[in-house]
Formats: sequence, structure tokens, C-alpha cells
Amino acid sequence: MKKYTILLLGLIMSGSFLALLSLQVRYIEEIVSMRHEQFDESVKRSLYNAAHKQELYETMRYLERDMAEAEIIDRLTRQGGNGMVTRQYDFKSDGNASSFEMRTIIIPQRSMADKKDIPDASRSLQETIRNRYIRQRGLMDEVIYKMLYTASNKPLEQRVDIEALDRDLQAELLHNGIDLPYHFTISTSNGREIFRCKDYTTDGEEDSYTQMLFGNDPPNKMGVLKIHFPTMNSYIFSSVRFMIPALFFTIVLSIAFIYTIYVLIRQKKVTELKNDFINNMTHEFKTPISTISLASQMLTDSAVAKSPQMLQHITGIISDETKRLRFQVEKVLQISLFDGQKAVMKNTELDVNDLLTGVVNIFALKVEKNGGTITTHLEAEDATIFADEMHITNVMFNIMDNAVKYKRDDEPLRLTIHTWNENGKCCLSIQDNGIGIKKENLKRVFDRFYRVHTGNRHDVKGFGLGLAYVKKVIQDHHGSIRAESELGVGTKFIIVLPLLNSK
Repeated sequence: MKKYTILLLGLIMSGSFLALLSLQVRYIEEIVSMRHEQFDESVKRSLYNAAHKQELYETMRYLERDMAEAEIIDRLTRQGGNGMVTRQYDFKSDGNASSFEMRTIIIPQRSMADKKDIPDASRSLQETIRNRYIRQRGLMDEVIYKMLYTASNKPLEQRVDIEALDRDLQAELLHNGIDLPYHFTISTSNGREIFRCKDYTTDGEEDSYTQMLFGNDPPNKMGVLKIHFPTMNSYIFSSVRFMIPALFFTIVLSIAFIYTIYVLIRQKKVTELKNDFINNMTHEFKTPISTISLASQMLTDSAVAKSPQMLQHITGIISDETKRLRFQVEKVLQISLFDGQKAVMKNTELDVNDLLTGVVNIFALKVEKNGGTITTHLEAEDATIFADEMHITNVMFNIMDNAVKYKRDDEPLRLTIHTWNENGKCCLSIQDNGIGIKKENLKRVFDRFYRVHTGNRHDVKGFGLGLAYVKKVIQDHHGSIRAESELGVGTKFIIVLPLLNSK
């Protein structure tokens, strides 16, 4: 599968998952909003009904008192008592509200003689009027029940029946489908609190509801009922709990898909690495083979045969390069390092200065062939480390080989090798005057498969494994490596390894 296809598939699926998540979140928000609106409407309706019942209770108390007085009047009328008292009700309406006025009518005292003079027809009329009054009083009660809203002169705490209000609140809330604990307070219109429930808490107080009590009274006679629900948020969000598993599984699927794309891309890189390895395997072995070939040609020179020292030097190079070929084979096998396995190290006591001297002697032919020079400053007084000779040697060869690969065309290659001691450790640096590395690329040079873009240069081959291998080996030896570079000036690799006596 082409990289473009993988990226396109990734974008399509990522967009689909994001759209799905967005729709789920939007659906949850809509449900919560709708649930909140329903809750607000139910609470407001319940508060209104409970407050309205308080007004009805007060009106009923007025009517009960008035009915008691009417019974007394009726009884006095039947007995023909002296100085009988009755009441007359006059209803008035201004188009906005209705009220009534009550006037006291005093029936003058009659003498027994006057009573005797009342004819039977008059007595019958009086009885008819009395019966008519009682019947009309029933109709009047109904009218008063609906229209009579008078302001009481009593203080608010005497007008409100707390127990009845609490009972009505609970009943109305249950009737509207709300079975939640609540806390409420009652205060006057000017903010003076007259009641607070015993178990009152401030949890959820920021989302409280208010309702005016005796709303038809003058403003200074009104009361304010304030109620809140500590568990309101849990109640509202309980309606979307079933969406949480769906949201969770969508996120899990998104992560699984992202990981799948990552594996595909990684597998593609591995496949490319395999193909690149097959195509460029000869390049990895070119350096030791060319060195051996050059040394072999020098052996055919009669002047070399006459110089035992030169002959020994060349045969030593051949031996060392043969060893390096074996190292290269081992390096190929060490690709398994990048599968998360730790390399099997055959650590021995090594002197870094001596090791570098041997590597420089071998690499000098390649550098000189490219018109370059190698300068060493082996200043480390204590250079003894406990390390694997093959891997440490490969590290040095890799860094030096990169210096040759990325040398500048307009200036001869200059390699500088330096060792020193610092903070009880052995430090070594390999510096060149090559093309250098950009700052944004410098932090990624040790990443697996990463290769710095070399512009128009197409003669540089490799897998992007060399420096990743170097960093892995140094870390397995409990050391550290860093790179310093400036574009067009050169690159410097600094390696720090623990000394043998520090372990």
C-alpha cells in the first residue's frame, strides 16, 4: 500500500471518528439542555401551585371566619334578637382586580307589640328573603373563593403555613416527576429571611429558583420563596449516562485506528528498509573491501616488499579491515536491537585512547584517499572503560564514516579526535568540517529511519540506522551522546562513558 493511500485512509477515518465524536457530544449537549428546560419548567410550575395554595388557604380562613359570623346573624334573625347585626357585601371591579367591601347593618330593636303587629304575609316575606340570602351566600362564597385576594395586615411569618407549604411543595414536585431532596427559604420582599429549613445546605445554591408569595398584594406585603436542589446536576446528567459507554468505545476505536495506521506506516518503513538494505548492502561493505583492495595493490609494489615495516603495516590493515567486515556482519545482526531487545554485550576492559588509535590508523587511508586529514588529541589521563570492543569500535567507525559521506566538496575533510576526563568520566569527541546539520534536524539525527535531507546530493546511501545504532550502543553502556552542528561549518559528536573504576 502506498504511503499516499495510507495517509488518505487515515485522514478519512480520522475525520469520520471526529465527526462521530462531535455528533455524540452535540447529542449529549442537546439532551442535557432539554432535560434542564424540562426541570426548570416543572419546578416553576410546582412553585407557582404551592404559592397559589397559600393564597387559597388564607382566603379560606377569611371565609370560615365570615361564615361563622353569618351563622350568628342567622341565629339572631330567627330569634328576633335585639340590636341584630348583619353584613352587606359590595363587589367592585376596576378591570384589573376585584375586591369587596363589607358594611355592617344594624337592625333596630323591635318591641313585642311591634312583633305582634307583623302580619303573617310579612313574616312569610321575611322568611323568603332569609332563605334567598342563604342561597345567594353560597354563590357568593364561590365568587369570593376565586376573586378575593386581599392584603393581610398580619406579618408574613403569620400568614405563611410552613408545614402546609413544605407538604405542597413535595406533592407538586412529585406530581411533576421530580423526586429530589430540596432546601428552601422564605424571606420578605426587602430581603429579610423569616424561615430556613433545618437541614439547609449551600450545595447547588447557585442554581436556585424563586417564587413570589401573595403576588396580588402590595409589594411590601409580598414574600419570596427560594428553593434549590443539591443533586440537580446528577439528576439532569443521569439522562445521558447511557451515552458514556458509547463515547468511551468510540474513543477506544479511534485510538485503535490511530495505532493501526501507525503500525502500517512503521511496517511500510520496515519494508522500505528491507528493500533499501538489499539495494545498498554493497555500500555498507565498500569501505573495508576498498581498503583491503588498496592494501593488496600496495603489496604488489616491490618497494613495499623491501620494507618490513611497511609490509607489516599493510598486512595489519588487511587484518583489521577483515575484522571490520566481520563487525559489519555483526552490525546487520544487531538490527534486532530495535525490536526492544537489549544487545548481548561481551564487555572487557578497554582503553579508549588505544582503541581510537587503532581505528584512526585503519580509517586514515580512506580519509587520505578523499584528500583529508585526521588529527588526534588523546588527552584523557584515565581512559579505561568496561565495554564491548566490537560495538564501541562500530560506533567510532559509524561517526567517522558519516564525516566522509557528508564532507564538503569545496574544502578538504578535516577530522579532529579528542579525548579528556570530566566529572570522573571518559569523554571523546569526533569533529568534522562537513556540510553540517540544520537546527531543526539536529534533534532527530538519532531517530530510527531518520535521514537528514542532503539537498541535491544523491550519492549518500544508507538506512537511517547508523546513528540510531550508535545511540543504542552508548546507552547500553550507560553513557550518553549528543551532537553539535552548524550548517556549512561542520558537526561534532560528543560521547561520555563511565570509567572502569567508577562502576
